[in-house]
Amino acid sequence: MPLRLTNLELAVEQPEEALAHVLAERLRLRPEEIGSWRILRKSLDARARDRLKFVYSAVVSVQNEEERLLARRIPGLVRYDAPHFDEPAPGGAELSERPVVIGSGPAGLLAGYYLALRGYRPLILERGQAVKDRVPALRAFDGGGPFERENNYLFGEGGAGAFSDGKLTCRMSGADVDWVLARIVECGGKPSIVYEHRPHLGSNRLPLICRNFRRLTEALGGEYRFGCCVEKLDIVDGRLVGLHTSRGYIKTSVALLGAGHSARDTYEMLHALGVPMQAKAFQLGLRIEQPQAIVNQHKYSQERYLDLLGAADYTLVARGQRDLFTFCMCAGGWIIPSVSEPEMFCTNGMSNSRHDTPFANSGLVVTLQPHEFGSDHPLAGVQLQRQYEALAFELAGRDYYTPIQRAHDFLQGRTPGRSEKYECSYQRGATPLNLCAVIPPTVVAAMQAGLPVMDRKWRGDFLQDALLVGPEMRGSSPVRIERDARTMESPAVAGLYPIGEGAGFAGGIISAAVDGLRAAKMVVAKHRTA
Repeated sequence: MPLRLTNLELAVEQPEEALAHVLAERLRLRPEEIGSWRILRKSLDARARDRLKFVYSAVVSVQNEEERLLARRIPGLVRYDAPHFDEPAPGGAELSERPVVIGSGPAGLLAGYYLALRGYRPLILERGQAVKDRVPALRAFDGGGPFERENNYLFGEGGAGAFSDGKLTCRMSGADVDWVLARIVECGGKPSIVYEHRPHLGSNRLPLICRNFRRLTEALGGEYRFGCCVEKLDIVDGRLVGLHTSRGYIKTSVALLGAGHSARDTYEMLHALGVPMQAKAFQLGLRIEQPQAIVNQHKYSQERYLDLLGAADYTLVARGQRDLFTFCMCAGGWIIPSVSEPEMFCTNGMSNSRHDTPFANSGLVVTLQPHEFGSDHPLAGVQLQRQYEALAFELAGRDYYTPIQRAHDFLQGRTPGRSEKYECSYQRGATPLNLCAVIPPTVVAAMQAGLPVMDRKWRGDFLQDALLVGPEMRGSSPVRIERDARTMESPAVAGLYPIGEGAGFAGGIISAAVDGLRAAKMVVAKHRTA
């Protein structure tokens, strides 16, 4: 009977191997009496800046089979029941055509892989290009080249997540989450992501992992088609019978729709066909950038912690009439464009695994509810995004420069001069602007109220030398495509499975991947292959 222990502590200077001795001491046993053990969870406790420590939970078995006696006398020791990964038996209905996965972001990636693993030979359609072809296109754009509508930071193999930092933080837990993390490790992720509290891969590692998933899927009979955009669903009597794509017609009765939260033309196509959807609350605001050295100095009392832990990150919330909170903090990273349509501009952030730039950046966002979108149309949130992204593009000079302003100037309502210079990580260029023009007035008010609160929490360090850029609008989808809670199918189109962030059912790489996995399980449970 395995047992779980919590609140195991190691100073950050101690090697992880020392955890075995901590386990033995807690169990009141000699180290040789402990059998196998593994880490379940690891998090950093930085409340005491001069005594940083890691806190673990672990599962352990002991050789003398005294688990029950141990559990009675050791505080915090409980029986550990490992989550069970459910593998559904193939359903009764025969699936004569190949199932299709639309989009190769995290949801589509895992859905396609699982279907291939179970013998369904899925066809994965991706409007963008393979990840190796995305990299030169992104470098060209960052250097001042033209915007490519179908091959950019948002569209292409791996989706927006492939070049968006690689944070694997997830509020979910359970067997499906564990299974997804284990598959990411098999495809090249570092083993510690399965137990770290805030795991991070880095934008430099994600492309290899995406490619390895594709190769595994193809080896199992799956097929990828790049440069293939779904333009219309073929629906007969409320059932999916095929897909009209930019590369021709595909006959299928099952499609897992993982198009991503920036496929606005896909939303419009679905709405025109009568696929049920609704406006959903989403986050928007600006992005803040500070010198990474200031963040490190605030979090670490001693320089040796920087050598041990690397660039420091943070999470902040300012409570008020409307909460302001940080989102997608990128330590030692860059600000990047998050653009999916021409003549519009939006920001995001990324960092590599080494977090080795002198810049720290984070989203600063609030949540807008559907009744604040200005319309009761299901795509009103999309229209709101477009309105302010078009303004940002126009005001910044129509060349995908980022609007920029010092944080203190933003709070004081001071409009910067066009000749002012800023040291910013955004590579293409920056235009000084009053950022109140590129976000809604309600968001301006929330930021002007919340930023001083955050600064006080940091004793004046948070806004020291801080810059703001924006807008930041792609943290979550403004649309939810309706689906049956039990079957995960669209209530109006049998065989259509909306999945992932774009469908409004996930909020990050892992939650989107898990959503795609679960939809693939539903397909297996309903159908058997021909």
